[in-house]
Amino acid sequence: MKYKAACAGLNLGGGKTVLIGDHRKVKSEGYFRGLGRFIQSLNGRHLTAADVNVSTKDMLYVAMETDYVTGLPGKSGDPAPVTSWGVFSGLKATLKEAFGTDSITDRTFAVQGAGKTGYNLIKYLLGEDLLTGSYPREKAKKKNFTDVNEDHIARMKAEYPEVEFVVPGDIYGVDADVFSPCALGGVINDKTIPKFKFKVIAGSANNILKEEEHAEILKKLGITHAPDYVINAAGIINLYHEMQGYNRDSALADAELIYDRILEIYKIAKEQGITSQAAASHYAEKRIETIKNVKRTYINR
Repeated sequence: MKYKAACAGLNLGGGKTVLIGDHRKVKSEGYFRGLGRFIQSLNGRHLTAADVNVSTKDMLYVAMETDYVTGLPGKSGDPAPVTSWGVFSGLKATLKEAFGTDSITDRTFAVQGAGKTGYNLIKYLLGEDLLTGSYPREKAKKKNFTDVNEDHIARMKAEYPEVEFVVPGDIYGVDADVFSPCALGGVINDKTIPKFKFKVIAGSANNILKEEEHAEILKKLGITHAPDYVINAAGIINLYHEMQGYNRDSALADAELIYDRILEIYKIAKEQGITSQAAASHYAEKRIETIKNVKRTYINR
């Protein structure tokens, strides 16, 4: 999260709320109000928002007990569509790096996960306009998806029958240009990589590399890999804008800068002969060091 904020150009540190338990059983008003009281006890050192298996409605309970919560209805709302918009922007930048053009029209996709971000990313690949009202309604040549959640699968089959369902374990061997992991982490590993026919990996999931060494393997295979904490940062960008006084257009414009940041990271990787993952770390560390030096001078504001 620290490197994500740094790469996104935000004046934030790094932290993550992790809730232990089966979300289908433990969620309640008391559960989330208890979380809110704990966050309030940190006195602004930590800010929370909705994420995997947590909704904006859940955050309303949190907000009963703390001021340090974002992504609320009536404000910036659910960050998932904006997160997916940022992923779509970073995905297009990765296509440009890999193929010389950022068009999705002639490309095929395998999306792993049809939950909050994966579902919205698929909509963008289908040419739907959820946010801006302006971008060209390109449509990807072919879309495949997988999920382990039966409700997500049923929703996709009902709403988008043209998007082909793939059994979860088979998604890694799909003959597609792009693999978009939008579920949980560790999916790029010693067992999955030998199955890859992909030329691009770009999705919303966190920590997709099982080990850092897998980035080097992808590089050797000629697979262009978008570092996850750079491409999926639009959600936190959106929430940061809520902290500043929310303006939707400004938040979306900032999210679209992921396109340029991803290309800059690929440039660093090529210049230094390193992986895109290592280049992202370099990019983050350089900004952290730069801003630390800027802040050395005390100014009372």
